[in-house]
Amino acid sequence: MRTPVERLRALCLALPDVEERVSHGEPSWFAGSGRRARMFVMVSDHHHDDRLAFWCAAPGGTQQRLVGEDTERYFRPPYVGHRGWLGVRLDGPAPDWGRIGDLVADAHALAGPGR
Repeated sequence: MRTPVERLRALCLALPDVEERVSHGEPSWFAGSGRRARMFVMVSDHHHDDRLAFWCAAPGGTQQRLVGEDTERYFRPPYVGHRGWLGVRLDGPAPDWGRIGDLVADAHALAGPGR
């Protein structure tokens, strides 16, 4: 059985033109190549708080809507939350992998080539 981070990795790497790198000590995924690559998802493994989670770029209004619906699963992450990024818990209630896949795809679209 794969860990939540392994499942997240598989979702990210299944998207086109994605590279995994360590950023701020955590696995992170970048869309694009070279210096123009932009991060769209990063793991937060108890790095800033007591959660295993990931942070992702999110379309306008998504962070507010999801945090408003379910504070056990979603949160406003430090440092990037003011830019609309969304925090998603991987260690709380059973992760909704269908929704996580959609969030990862949306984040990739925001950061990727042709944005």
